[in-house]
Amino acid sequence: MVRSLPQGELFQLDSPLTGEIRGERSLMAFPFFALSKNAWMKPLAYATSDVSIEVRPSARGVATIYDKEIVLYIASLMASKLEQGLPVAQDFVFTAHDLFSVTGANHSARSYTRLADALERLQGTQIRTNIEAGGEGEDGFFSWLSEARLQYARSRNGDKRLKAVKVRLCDWLFRAILRDRQVLDYAATYFQLGPIERRIYEVARSTCVEGEALEIDLQTFRLQIGFQNHLANFRMAMRQIAAEDTVPDYHLQLVEAPPAPGAAGTKGRKAGRAKVIITRRPEPLPEPSDDGPGA
Repeated sequence: MVRSLPQGELFQLDSPLTGEIRGERSLMAFPFFALSKNAWMKPLAYATSDVSIEVRPSARGVATIYDKEIVLYIASLMASKLEQGLPVAQDFVFTAHDLFSVTGANHSARSYTRLADALERLQGTQIRTNIEAGGEGEDGFFSWLSEARLQYARSRNGDKRLKAVKVRLCDWLFRAILRDRQVLDYAATYFQLGPIERRIYEVARSTCVEGEALEIDLQTFRLQIGFQNHLANFRMAMRQIAAEDTVPDYHLQLVEAPPAPGAAGTKGRKAGRAKVIITRRPEPLPEPSDDGPGA
């Protein structure tokens, strides 16, 4: 006879998340995820004199900026445990309901299907980087999640009910959070942003830590954001984002030089050079107190 176990014995949950959403600083600064809602089947690459990143897709494509929400949620659970002085391990068990509540997703059947697809991409995407984590480097590829499972229970009529999500975080990210402690909080409105705005916020948050401004050439910024289309498309997107000025906590300015004359024998004028300047918005002044001197 199979004994019916109470929920607490079936699943030792790490959720619900009680603190803020956090992210590891390297994952904020560099383009590890595709800026797409749909499957991105091409490899991604980023290289400077100091940093190299190579990302290979699985059969379902490269993990996207929306799949990254799960990684941020796990990092937040881990950071919260560390702050409380609790032991941490690489295995995390949480409810899809809490994940959806934190990220602002609805609780429809479609969201659960997207969750399963996202977990598969996070487990299948292969990453290679020379960025060290926790004082150690790695050669070869790793995946964001070395294990990812949806745990179900059966109702009396035989229907499956999702009870918990169980994942194992990769060694690289686990070491980075545990040892480096370069974990930064995210703005509450982050999950309401589009993919490019999310990356702009992350780059700004990881760079302008002490309040200094970020001034960067547009082409270099395109690569750091991870924008895969042409520079002209990125310039148009940046004009719109700068005009709307909706990136939380930061003000973005696009500074463009006048168009240059085209080369001999060509038509039109060549777009001038451009740079991006990002500054942190001033903290809002405190509300005046109603308690005057004679109150």
